[in-house]
Amino acid sequence: MYALVTGASRGIGKSITESLLEKEAKVIGTARSSEFPEPFCNHPNFQGLHVDLSDTDQMKETLRPEFDRASSPNILINNAGVFDDAGFDSTDEEWLQNWDRTMQVNLRAAALLSKWALQSWKKKEGGILINIASRAAYRGDTQEYAAYAASKAGLVAFTKSIARDYGKHQVSAYSIAPGFIKTDMAMDSIEVYGEEYLTEGMAFDEITSPEEVGELVAFLASGKVPHMTGSTFHINGGSYMI
Repeated sequence: MYALVTGASRGIGKSITESLLEKEAKVIGTARSSEFPEPFCNHPNFQGLHVDLSDTDQMKETLRPEFDRASSPNILINNAGVFDDAGFDSTDEEWLQNWDRTMQVNLRAAALLSKWALQSWKKKEGGILINIASRAAYRGDTQEYAAYAASKAGLVAFTKSIARDYGKHQVSAYSIAPGFIKTDMAMDSIEVYGEEYLTEGMAFDEITSPEEVGELVAFLASGKVPHMTGSTFHINGGSYMI
């Protein structure tokens, strides 16, 4: 396994990277500006790259070459995302700026990376695409985060489109839709609302750990269930069930 993981320095991406390294995969991890954990930096199978996914030119310079090499990743995990609020009472300019940045990082960057990967995989022996979406893609979010929900719904539809067309090229594509995960992002919400609010309506009285998501990604990356291509895997503590 040779994987590229975006947003690998913390949260879900950090747990995904840990799980893959435990499975002896080779991993390229990206981050915008935060430092990578020391165990990653000291691991012989890990390479860290700093790149801002809101900057397409920077992506082309830093990440596209990774898929042009003779030995390139056969697994792409689009995990990085932004979760910025912009309510309908914002000015039009502020609101559209939020939509543009959210769509660029959460959807356009992921789609462009996928395009480069697919061009490479089509010439080789296939690959595995795993896109980290959100339960917001299915049940929506509050109006302040409408752009986030829309971007993740777009990512799910994009994944299904890849699955429909690229199976004949030995490519499998999956979406994962987490609910609240115990990351820095969720901890900010806990400080405001409390953990009981975030677990309301769930089957458990605790928030899902990022390690669970990491294990799920590692399993899908193993290539053991290719005929589940196009599927979305919901990991949300039973806050909704499909």
